[in-house]
Amino acid sequence: MRVDSRRSPGQRAGLTRDAVLAAARAVLATDGIQCLTMRKLAERLGVRPNALYSHVTGKTELLDAILDDVLGEVATPAHDGDPRAELRRLMTSVHDVAREHPDLVPHYLAKRGLRGPNGRKLRAATEQLLARASLPPDKASEARRVLAVYAIGFAAFSETPPSGPVGDGAPPMRDSFATGLEWLLAGILGE
Repeated sequence: MRVDSRRSPGQRAGLTRDAVLAAARAVLATDGIQCLTMRKLAERLGVRPNALYSHVTGKTELLDAILDDVLGEVATPAHDGDPRAELRRLMTSVHDVAREHPDLVPHYLAKRGLRGPNGRKLRAATEQLLARASLPPDKASEARRVLAVYAIGFAAFSETPPSGPVGDGAPPMRDSFATGLEWLLAGILGE
């Protein structure tokens, strides 16, 4: 059998980047981030590990791609809606998506930003909403960072077991998130 040397191992194996990401997300969902290795992923796909490197350079890039893929689940804001209401909906969606994928929250926080296509789209949508709310570009950029850190950070905090006794009268974490988001939006938007 003659091997086409112009094609990478991943291409010869019939893999696509989407297939690699889907399999990686499945491993992540069933086994957790600690078990997501290039070897385990290759086993799941029925290929040798070197076939994966045609699509990602390693685990860090794989996690970056999974994170960006997950960010595609965030609800897109309405272009003609009230900016404050759309910011609330957008940040709530970011928070909810982060809570659905707790293994990825530390990776997001370590990356300190959104670099993939879905992340850039989310960044642009947030800044457009803030601009529509009459924030100047420098303030909009800072406000976007604060809102993102709040939504993702609160999701990380929500995964931590409460330190106080159960039933100590504290509101559920979801309610606390919503209240804090309202306070943040009021401060950012000068209300």
